[in-house]
Amino acid sequence: MTFLNGGLQNKAVMLIEGIIGIVAGAVLGFLGVGFVMRRSGQQQTKQINEKADLVVQEARLTAKRLVDEAETKAAKIKQKAEGVNEKIKQKKIQEAKEKFNKLKANYEEIKAQHKVELKEREMDVRVKEKELAAQLEDLESKMEIVTENQGIRENLDKQLKIVARKKEELAAANEKHIQALEQVARLSEGEAKEQLLEAVRAKAENEALSIEKETLNQARVNATRDAKKIVIQTIQRMCAEYTIENTVTVFNLDSDDIKGQIIGREGRNIRAIEAATGAEIVVDDTPEAIVISSFDPIRRELCRLALKRLVADGRIHPARIEEVVAKTRKQLEERIIEIGQRTVIELDIHGLDASLVRMVGRMRFRSSYGQNLLKHSIETANLCAVMAAELGLSRKQAKLAKRAGLLHDIGKVAEEETELSHAILGMEMCQKVKEHPVVCNAVGAHHDEIEMNNIISPIVQACDAISGARPGARREILESYLKRIGELEELAMSYDGVQKAFAMQAGRELRVIVESEKVTDQYADDLSFMISQKIQDEMQYPGQIKVTVIREKRAVSVAR
Repeated sequence: MTFLNGGLQNKAVMLIEGIIGIVAGAVLGFLGVGFVMRRSGQQQTKQINEKADLVVQEARLTAKRLVDEAETKAAKIKQKAEGVNEKIKQKKIQEAKEKFNKLKANYEEIKAQHKVELKEREMDVRVKEKELAAQLEDLESKMEIVTENQGIRENLDKQLKIVARKKEELAAANEKHIQALEQVARLSEGEAKEQLLEAVRAKAENEALSIEKETLNQARVNATRDAKKIVIQTIQRMCAEYTIENTVTVFNLDSDDIKGQIIGREGRNIRAIEAATGAEIVVDDTPEAIVISSFDPIRRELCRLALKRLVADGRIHPARIEEVVAKTRKQLEERIIEIGQRTVIELDIHGLDASLVRMVGRMRFRSSYGQNLLKHSIETANLCAVMAAELGLSRKQAKLAKRAGLLHDIGKVAEEETELSHAILGMEMCQKVKEHPVVCNAVGAHHDEIEMNNIISPIVQACDAISGARPGARREILESYLKRIGELEELAMSYDGVQKAFAMQAGRELRVIVESEKVTDQYADDLSFMISQKIQDEMQYPGQIKVTVIREKRAVSVAR
């Protein structure tokens, strides 16, 4: 600022000096002329002096005016310089404020990031603590199993000692028997040896069978207990969500006037939508809503999205409908592939064929007994991985179990029509893309339609049953439910000796009352087995059905 003011002052001084120099030069010029012309006469000299005075006076006025103009310009330049300086100052202050705000924002961001990192570290610590607690519980349960196994071994050792002692007693008895035979029957040595060998063989077989039966019963009891423990631990470690799908979708409208646009002149718009999407549109008296009905959830979703775009656009006519449906179908296909890819990434499954990834995405729009198929498959996959870990399988086997759990119902979303069951069709789809043989067998055998040849297959079957049998996971339409209940009772009544049959507990238990005169206790056991096998072979049902045969003998007499 000081530098600018000094420069302006120097310029003003130089300007004034220049003006004074001009005026002085003019005066001197006039004086020189007067000196030369002095000889012409006093009169001319007087006139020249008067003119010189006028010129000097005019020069002074001009110099004063120029000085005033110079001062005015200097003041303006000074004011302008002060304004420029103030703008520069304000700009510097604004830049400083912006830098301060930026640094403050960076500080807040770094502070928030540190908070998030601290929270993540706290969550990691908590997760590791939970994992450590779970490992400790698992270790304790395994220690209990080891202790129980030691008890079983001690029991077996005692039984083996008893067998050895009985063998010694048997040998002594055989010696006495041989001597008695030789004295009483007077048999030859070969004949006595044959009789002795037959007696020893028969007794040894009986004792071996009894020991084997007892050992098998004990192992069966332990296996049942251990299996229940593994299933319970698997279920407890899983927190699964479930959704219920319907066969209809309600499409809400802003006003009832849009219904007329959707129907169109003589119903041409609604016919075009139904023909393009394959879904049925029901327009009734429901205010500000229409119903989209179709057994195929993909068609329902296609119709819903197309209607949404048409209503938002406002142009509803057959040509526009075909264009919008084609674009929506393409977007829906991309969404299906995206859902499949996201599911595979979330489950950490690698190397899955693109066609199978697409089928996984199609599961999102399919339901089984009201349970969303994709949710069921994800839950089954996680259960398979957890159960494989509980059984102590390797990491590779656990990954194969999770893979098979995700793909076990892949046959339900096949696009081609076929008479094969979904399990066999899914196995063929997996074999076509050269999936692992263990996975193919697990997919095809989860309904016992082919023989299981690996440990993964029963795990997938068990986890499929766990996911489907959870209370509230599935639901059925009332008509199909009542039909299945009636078929259960009719199937039981088709056997001789059955008096009544009742389906209990929402069709999960069948109680059969038989006539005691026609059915014996032994046949009652066989009858329950035969009915359960026939239900398993001829009917489709979720979960399992318990068959209970009741045989009652009543003796009634009247005292008169």
